[in-house]
Amino acid sequence: MAGTKKGLLDFEKPLIDLYKKIDELNRLSRHGKIDLSSEIQAVEKRIEQQRKELFADLTPMQTVSIARHVLRPTTLDLVKHIFTDFLELHGDRCFADDPALIGGIAKLEGQSVVIVGHQKGSSTKENIYRRWGMANPDGYRKALRLMQMADNFEKPIITFIDTPGAYPGIEGEERSVAEAIARNLREMSQFEVPIMIVITGEGGSGGALGIGVGDKVLMLEYSIYSVISPEGCASILYRDASKAKEAAESLKITAKDLLELKVIDEIIKEPIGGAHNNIEQTAKNIKAALLKNLSGLKQLSKPELIETRYKKFRSLGIFEELSPL
Repeated sequence: MAGTKKGLLDFEKPLIDLYKKIDELNRLSRHGKIDLSSEIQAVEKRIEQQRKELFADLTPMQTVSIARHVLRPTTLDLVKHIFTDFLELHGDRCFADDPALIGGIAKLEGQSVVIVGHQKGSSTKENIYRRWGMANPDGYRKALRLMQMADNFEKPIITFIDTPGAYPGIEGEERSVAEAIARNLREMSQFEVPIMIVITGEGGSGGALGIGVGDKVLMLEYSIYSVISPEGCASILYRDASKAKEAAESLKITAKDLLELKVIDEIIKEPIGGAHNNIEQTAKNIKAALLKNLSGLKQLSKPELIETRYKKFRSLGIFEELSPL
């Protein structure tokens, strides 16, 4: 079937009537014992075509709504489909275990790797428990502990980013969230193993950067990556959060924009309708991209990895120097 009617977004509402038509045909088929499979297939093709048209020219704010979709696959959803023998590890050996940022060891096509990633929930109760993927300092220190372990044992590091930002609670300030993120940035820049970053949903602010320094930065087609949310930007610049649409246009937060700006290295295609419409295919696409990029990174020596990583981030941004008058 072409996608799903579950969790349709506002701009997908034109599909509702077609899904209602399928429900009616299925009802008639069951109760009237009539074979209407050809008619149902015809409507499904119309849904698929209309969905392609809707997703062919998305606005940045529509992309934001897809990246935040409640059914979008979480890190644990993707890990289950991409890796084998995943063993989750807990705790930062300092204060606590943070459920908003998970990590562990696993195998990618037989090769041992270390995984860390933000973890949202699939229900309101779970999202409250995981704070919608917004990590405290404990989460970033746990991630650093696992990445240091990867570096010590010469295992590639793979991170999955999906967070609005670091958790903005008082406990984060009490336990120095800024220091925890800054330390991760410094340490990740110097690890002697390949590091691959995958932005799967929201890549928000320092909360994303805390596990975002790597040799290759990959991004799902309908994910976003930005220093601030469109609503936050609109509140600051325009004093009006309702102008989030205008802010999203200016921020250049989509995968296409960021690839052109060379902030990311590759866009990973999503199924039509978004990753939540076909998690298995999304996972296959991510796995293929990881294997391809890991193969290339393994050809580099340790000094080459660090030097290439440094140059990659040093080259970000456009500026010019003015001669003194």
